[in-house]
Amino acid sequence: MPIAAITLVPGTSDGPAFVLQEPLSFWGGLDATTGEITDRWHPQSRAILAGHVLVMESGRGSSSGSSVLAEAIRRGTGPAGIVMLTRDAIVTVGAMIAVELYDVSCPVVLVAAADWPTLVTAKRLTLDAGSQRATLTVR
Repeated sequence: MPIAAITLVPGTSDGPAFVLQEPLSFWGGLDATTGEITDRWHPQSRAILAGHVLVMESGRGSSSGSSVLAEAIRRGTGPAGIVMLTRDAIVTVGAMIAVELYDVSCPVVLVAAADWPTLVTAKRLTLDAGSQRATLTVR
């Protein structure tokens, strides 16, 4: 089932969906060496994000989170792609930094609220994010 999206950071990815139950701050909330959620108050604490397509309503927190996300992407311990309901500059910049500094892509896309119920039940997502428009395939 294809879903149209807006590209924030171009690229392609495919992986199991990981739906965040609440926003996550990458700064202090993600271990970039392991991909583990380390925020002990987050309901998904200790889960591993590596290789998943992260589905999140929005980001949370410190601008330093961009560097943590970029480092996780560089190490291969970060998400394979990110789908957001609300624009988040910190998340977007982190993925942009990974492309610019390390030549490692983690596409980031923005979806419409009408498509959110379908995405939060997805088992696997494929992202094809061109320079402006993106397509998500839900499986």
